[in-house]
Amino acid sequence: MQQTKGRTAKKENFVKQAGILAVAGIIVRIIGLLYRSPLTSIIGDEGNGYYTFAYNIYVIILLISSYSIPSAISKVMAQRLAFEEYKNAYRLFYTAVGYVIVVGGLASLFAFFAAPFLVVENAVLVLRFFAPTIFLSGLLGVLRGYFQAHRTMTPTSFSQILEQIANAAVSIGAAYLFIHFTLPIMGSPNAEDTTDRAVRGALGSSLGTGIGVLIALIFMFILFMRNHNERKYLMEIDRTKKMDIETYGSLLKTILTIVTPFILSTFIYNFSTSMNQTVYAKVMMKYHAFTQVEAATNYGIFAGKAVVIANIPIAFSSAMASALIPGISASFAKGEKKSTKEKVSLATKVTMLIAIPSAFGFLFLAKPIMQLLFPQKASLDTASALLRALAVTVVFYSLSTLTNAILQSIGKVTAPVVHASIALVVQAIVLVIGLFTLKHSLYALVLAQIAYSFVMCLLNGYAVRKHLRFRQRPQRVYILPTIASLIMGALAFATYRLLNLAVASNVICLAAAIFVAVLVYFTLVIKLHIVGERQLLAIPKGTSIVRFAKKLKLL
Repeated sequence: MQQTKGRTAKKENFVKQAGILAVAGIIVRIIGLLYRSPLTSIIGDEGNGYYTFAYNIYVIILLISSYSIPSAISKVMAQRLAFEEYKNAYRLFYTAVGYVIVVGGLASLFAFFAAPFLVVENAVLVLRFFAPTIFLSGLLGVLRGYFQAHRTMTPTSFSQILEQIANAAVSIGAAYLFIHFTLPIMGSPNAEDTTDRAVRGALGSSLGTGIGVLIALIFMFILFMRNHNERKYLMEIDRTKKMDIETYGSLLKTILTIVTPFILSTFIYNFSTSMNQTVYAKVMMKYHAFTQVEAATNYGIFAGKAVVIANIPIAFSSAMASALIPGISASFAKGEKKSTKEKVSLATKVTMLIAIPSAFGFLFLAKPIMQLLFPQKASLDTASALLRALAVTVVFYSLSTLTNAILQSIGKVTAPVVHASIALVVQAIVLVIGLFTLKHSLYALVLAQIAYSFVMCLLNGYAVRKHLRFRQRPQRVYILPTIASLIMGALAFATYRLLNLAVASNVICLAAAIFVAVLVYFTLVIKLHIVGERQLLAIPKGTSIVRFAKKLKLL
C-alpha cells in the first residue's frame, strides 16, 4: 500500500514539475508573440527575414556546442543522485562547466569569424551579434541541467520567463534606437534606406536575445550559490567508497559519450530549419529570379510569423520532455519497468491533450489569431494560410519531441539520430520538388515540415514501442481528444463568425471564441471520460480545477 502511494506521489510530482515548466514555456511563447508584433512593425518583414537567417544559424551552432547540455546533464546527474552518489554527481557538474567554457568559447569565435560564409550578406553582422550569446547559453544550460537533475523545474521556469521579458524589452528598445539614432551601416545613401533600416532593426533584436540569456544566467547563478549549504551537506553524508569516486577524466568521457548523441539528434532535428531556409533562398534567387530582399521578406512571413505561432503549444511537449528525462533515467536505471511505462503513458496522454486541440484551434481560427498578433495587412492572408497548413505539425512535432526524450532517457540515444537523418532526407526531397512544382513556393516549406515531423513521429513511436514493449491505448489518447477538439473548433469558429457580424473588434470576437473553446473542450474531456478526478488532481492547480468542475456538475 505504501509503495503504491509512493509511486502515485512520484507520478503526480512528475506531472506537476512538467506542468510548471510547460506553463513557463507557454508564458515565454506568449511574451515572445506579444513582443514580435511591435518588433515586426519596427523592423518589417525584411528585417524579420535577416534576423531569422542569422538566428537559425546561431541555433545550429548553439545546438552543436551546448544546447543539449541541460538534458544530458540532468540525465547523467539524475542517475547518480538516484543511487545517492552525491560526490560523483557534483563532480560531473563541475566537469560539465569546464566543457561548456571550452566548447562554448570556440563556438562563439567560430560564429563571429565564419559569419560571411554562413548567412546572406545582409545578415552577417546580425550573426556576429549573436556570437557571445552562444558562450553564455552554455553556462546557463549547465545550471538548468543541475536543477532539473534534482527534479525541480521551478528555477528553470523562472529563468526562462526572466530571459524572455529581458529579450522582449531590449529587442524592441534596441531595434528602435538602432534604426532612429545610429548612422547607416550598409553603405546606403541615407538612414531611410529600407534595407539599412531592416538590418539595424535585426541587430537590435539579436542584442535582446543576448541580454535575455545574460539576465537568466545571473539569476540561475544566484540560486546555485544559495544552494551551497545543501550541496555541502549531501557531500558529507555521501557514503560512496573512495575507489568508486569517478575521476574528472572519466566524467568528461561520460559527458562526451552522453552529450554527443544528444547533440547529433538535436542538431539534425533542428538542422532541418536551417537547411530549409538555405535551400529556399538559393532556389528562389537562382531559378525564380527573386532578389535577396524578396527571399528574406517571404521567409520572414513564414518563419517569423506562422512558425512562431505554431511553436507555442510545442513548448508544452518540450517542457514535458525536459521533465521526463531525469525521472525516466532514474527509474530505468533502477530496473523499475512498470514505473517507466507509467510515466511514458502519462506524459504522452497529457501532451496530446494539449497538442490536438491546439492544432484544431489553429485550423479554425488561424486568421483571427494572426490578425491579433501580426496585423500587417500586406501579409495577413498569406501568414494565416501558412499557419492553417502548419496546424497538423503541432501534433507530429509534439509527439516526436516527447519520444526523442523517452529514447534518450532509456539509453537508446542513437535511435533519434538515425530517425532524424532519415526524416531530413525525406524532407529535402519534398522541399526541392515543392519549390519547382508549386505555384506558391512557401507551401513547399510547409510540406517539408509536415514530412519531417511525420517521419520522426512514426519512427520514434515504433522505437519506443519496441524497446519498452509499450502500448498506448489510442481511444483516450488520440481518438477521443480528436473528436472533442473537432467539436470545440467548430463551435469556436461559429462563435467568432456570429459575433463578428455584430461586433467589429477582432480582439473581442477572438476572446469570446477562445473562451467557448476552452469551456467546450474542458467539458468534453471530462464527459467523455478522457481524464478523471485523480488525473486532474495530479496537474498544477489540480485542486482548483476539480473544484471548478464540480461546481459545473461535470464531476
